[in-house]
Amino acid sequence: MTPTISINDSGRLQLSPLQIPSRLLLGPGPSNAHPTVLEAMNTSPVGHLDPAFLALMDEIQSLLRYVWQTENPLTIAVSGTGTAAMEATIANSVEPGDVVLIGVAGYFGNRLVDMAGRYGADVRTITKSWGQVFSLEELKTALETHRPAILALVHAETSTGARQPLEGVADLCREFGTLLLLDTVTSLGGVPLFLDAWGVDLAYSCSQKGLGCPPGASPFTMSPRAAEKLQKRGTKVANWYLDMSLLSKYWGSDRVYHHTAPINLYYALREALRLVAEEGLANCWQRHQKNVEYLWEGLEDLGLSMHVEREYRLPTLTTVRIPEGVDGKAIARQLLNEYNIEIGGGLGELAGLIWRVGLMGFNSRKESVDQLIAALRQVLPFT
Repeated sequence: MTPTISINDSGRLQLSPLQIPSRLLLGPGPSNAHPTVLEAMNTSPVGHLDPAFLALMDEIQSLLRYVWQTENPLTIAVSGTGTAAMEATIANSVEPGDVVLIGVAGYFGNRLVDMAGRYGADVRTITKSWGQVFSLEELKTALETHRPAILALVHAETSTGARQPLEGVADLCREFGTLLLLDTVTSLGGVPLFLDAWGVDLAYSCSQKGLGCPPGASPFTMSPRAAEKLQKRGTKVANWYLDMSLLSKYWGSDRVYHHTAPINLYYALREALRLVAEEGLANCWQRHQKNVEYLWEGLEDLGLSMHVEREYRLPTLTTVRIPEGVDGKAIARQLLNEYNIEIGGGLGELAGLIWRVGLMGFNSRKESVDQLIAALRQVLPFT
């Protein structure tokens, strides 16, 4: 049949095959993926209900429990970026009217506030300056005041480079019947995490940072306490795509079709997790710490200072103060254009005040630090 409507060719581009510059990604994420992970992505896809793929899903679940140090049965990878996994924790745990207390000490604490409000939560906040962390005493006072159903904290605040201590927090939460929700986006794979020992009930992360994998398949876990709250909901989860009562039937023994999974991204995540297990979790954490200390030393030798107190700095992401009189954006642009090195700028309260330098996953290597320090030595006006 000949179409009677003429085709509009205005969007028909004549393009060459894809060519992307090779960059060293030392920003807040994504990080460069391990070559083995990229190779896995080139494997031919199978069906999302193929027995081989279902077996791979089981491997991902087991490996995620290992890297998070949890035995939670409901531990999966959400088909989406870390923000999808973030929303999944809110969508499944929050019912309209629930009091949700959120620790805000950076950009992603504010994002949790926005999300929880959209799901009808009675949102309360406790705040600190960006780059600081909450003390146990401050959290106890806030829990006594607000008596929330959920306390949400950011373990590794990507906007500030600060690590929130968690020892003793769960004991307080149990005292008030509160679920503990944790953002581990910039900590999973690179920072010590013990979800079960710390009493964490809900956690989420991403694939493109400490795990050294492309974005798009994002870890999510729920404790039995959190799963019980989900089962007793008086209302349906408002987000169909992220509803764990449905997704658990796909990831569980029922294998009920839910959506077409991003097959090749799950291949990549499986390989990234396999590499962490092969290295050993303790060794992986130690590598990140050793390399970031080498970075700090190199930055200090250049006359630069860090934004976060050393005790609370992340080994995965360092915030560096931009010296007075230096155009931070111009320096970052020069690093990208002339040296193919990406670093990040500040967000929110720290916009224009800091650079964010990531050493995550495959990129957490001495060679990465040497390359960055050598380039900074060339572009900084005072070195």
